[in-house]
Amino acid sequence: MTAVLRGDSVHRIHWVLGTDRLRAVCHCGAEREFEDPVVLWDWLLAHPDGHRPEGQR
Repeated sequence: MTAVLRGDSVHRIHWVLGTDRLRAVCHCGAEREFEDPVVLWDWLLAHPDGHRPEGQR
């Protein structure tokens, strides 16, 4: 069995199958898709800026 990392510093990046896009998942649960990996990492490391669940301000 493979252990799953958890915690305040765990970020996940998934390739979106059949596309050139990447899905970033922050430790807070926020998700967003990107085409540019540099912009993706800027967003992940800017936590909590821009990481609010949809519908919340």
